[in-house]
Amino acid sequence: MTESADPATRTTIPTPPVAKKIPATRTHHGDSFTDSYEWLREKENPQVKAHLEAEQAYTDAVTAGQEKLRSDIFDEIKTRTQETDLSVPSRKDDWWYYSRMEEGKAYGIQCRVPAASTADPVADWTPPLVEAGVPVPGERVLLDGNAEAEGKPFFSIGGAAVSQDGNLHAYAVDNAGDERFTAKIKDLRTGELLPDVLENIFYGLAFSPDGSQLFYTVVDDSWRPYQVRSHRLGSPVSGDVILYQEDDVAMWTGFELSADRRSLVLSIGCAEYSETRYLSFADPDAGLRTVISRDERILYEAEPFLLDGVEKVLLTHNKDAVNSMVSLLDTTELGKPLAEQQWLTVVPHDDGVRVNGATVTKTHLVLSVRRDTIERIQVIPLAGLGGPEQAAAIEPAFDEELYTANMGGTDYEAPVVRLGYTSFLTPPRIYDYVLPLPSDNSGNSGNSGNSANATHLDGELLLRKETPVLGGYSAADYVAEREWADASDGTRIPLSVIRRADLPRDGSNAGVIYGYGSYEISMDPAFAISRLSLLDRGIVFVIAHVRGGGEMGRPWYDAGKKLFKKNTFTDFVDATDWLAGSGWVDAARIGALGGSAGGLLMGAVANLAPEKYAAVVAQVPFVDALTTILDPDLPLSALEWEEWGNPITDADVYRYMKEYTPYENVRPVAYPRIAAVTSFNDTRVLYVEPAKWVQVLREETTGSEPIVLKIEMDGGHGGASGRYEGWKTRAWDYAFLADALGATQLR
Repeated sequence: MTESADPATRTTIPTPPVAKKIPATRTHHGDSFTDSYEWLREKENPQVKAHLEAEQAYTDAVTAGQEKLRSDIFDEIKTRTQETDLSVPSRKDDWWYYSRMEEGKAYGIQCRVPAASTADPVADWTPPLVEAGVPVPGERVLLDGNAEAEGKPFFSIGGAAVSQDGNLHAYAVDNAGDERFTAKIKDLRTGELLPDVLENIFYGLAFSPDGSQLFYTVVDDSWRPYQVRSHRLGSPVSGDVILYQEDDVAMWTGFELSADRRSLVLSIGCAEYSETRYLSFADPDAGLRTVISRDERILYEAEPFLLDGVEKVLLTHNKDAVNSMVSLLDTTELGKPLAEQQWLTVVPHDDGVRVNGATVTKTHLVLSVRRDTIERIQVIPLAGLGGPEQAAAIEPAFDEELYTANMGGTDYEAPVVRLGYTSFLTPPRIYDYVLPLPSDNSGNSGNSGNSANATHLDGELLLRKETPVLGGYSAADYVAEREWADASDGTRIPLSVIRRADLPRDGSNAGVIYGYGSYEISMDPAFAISRLSLLDRGIVFVIAHVRGGGEMGRPWYDAGKKLFKKNTFTDFVDATDWLAGSGWVDAARIGALGGSAGGLLMGAVANLAPEKYAAVVAQVPFVDALTTILDPDLPLSALEWEEWGNPITDADVYRYMKEYTPYENVRPVAYPRIAAVTSFNDTRVLYVEPAKWVQVLREETTGSEPIVLKIEMDGGHGGASGRYEGWKTRAWDYAFLADALGATQLR
């Protein structure tokens, strides 16, 4: 990095590093594009690493004046966080499992204590009281993440499982950030590790019911999960059985145990259709059984279970149901042609309700649905399911308008459902919801005779914990509201607007607008301690629920993908216009924030409307999407065809993508202050994408605002590992925005 003197101020201004140009031309569908910086993809090239280190040095120099602000925000996050804390224990078989965090330590400690069984079912599923800093009687440590991470540049857990008898604990560790894990197995009776070690596996682990086998997933060279394998404990890994291999490069595969743990359920799919195969542990020699072939082009999830002693499959599917519905079928129907199968409707299709998923306990069906943008939980007794006597769905009630309620580790045997609850103003809560049973012929509740009803009522919400926020936090000091922006085509875009309650509506404040808008992922209401540092500096924080997400159901997603993807970007610009004209902010003091596919959004809107933003932070940004998706050998590229289209085979998709992908559309305009944040070992969005992007931005911009690349050399898609490093990363992003918006002082 070189420096130059500014004669006007006599201060030293760092000069950004300039990568050499090695032109490489790609040609598709008669169109040629010359890329001068594709050579930066050569990860092992010493010149590439030297260039990235120079970029980080430049970033450090440009943002040196933000160091105190970063430190202040980090301290605010740390001060508000109860560092010594415990999760609410969750019961599995004869044990209560939980994690605890200790002050000064970066990683969680996984623990368990024995569970008791009495004649009171709700009492048996009432978690033991665990308090921060107080020793827990009978506690046994399964895994201390801090000990595992010692001396390692990175540490992340990619899956864990305990055998049904409680004797074995398997866990997978990543020490590079590349999401390739090593699985180890500990004998919890002795504390010793077994000699079995599984290298280069992917997320997810599960034991067979007898504990003799460990199931796991393997990725191919493009990081696509394509194999499910079985390892028999005590045998050589080289002899592991491939239970299933998916050869279609556009399909992923994964697995989980069925809710009742009677089956291994394999899911194969893409964004538009899927296939489920399952293995019954009662009859493993029968092999995998297909529920619905992918040839039917149905997107579905399947849950095999016993209902009144009969094998059934619960289907959450989109057959003649764009927002999905739930059906029930007997396994004897599976061998018939689809048109001849008899499906019983459990939850009918509703244009206003998106069915996200369904599972079962031994007494209830548990549903996750979305209505009016809000994720909710509903339960239906299994008694009479799919018939004329089926009971109506029951939904726990909450007071806030904008909230999120989701399933949190529901257990098949439990008389309660574990719920997670949060909102923009309410820190995360954990509830147990006492499952309501149908009335008998006398009009009494089905479980009114047991001792649980003496203490707990059917349908009661039992608060187990609310995450503490230290430092005198009061929800009354803040406001979260639903607003709507009008898109240019007349579509109404939902916005979540969060601010301090005492903020004047005088048009002078700063604003940050955040967006994602891909993969049908919803940006649901959730509490964030770190966001308070922006709000307390007078910044209005807006989440734009743009098309491409899932907030308004499946059609909302469909309207922001493939040849409709530009709606995602124009929706965000229209949402920015709403904020600029809302009366809350100064239009010259708006910053934009987004990560991954939301980073693509940042790059696209920076090209579309650079004048509307004072600063942009693009986290692990997918800004060179066309280059990536044109090469199916690159990590995860082929899996993206169902989201963006396949530009290799479809000229219209190629043309459309080239019109919006950020890297190809940088132009000579005055770009705002931009930070591209990435990690060297990210396997989802490679570092090369933002590295190339910032080079072209600096070449083309007609403005004087700095454009920087912040790169974590020992991190993955989520950045550096450990909670303190995570806080530092968030403090860096927020300080960059607050500094650019002139909102550095607490109100």
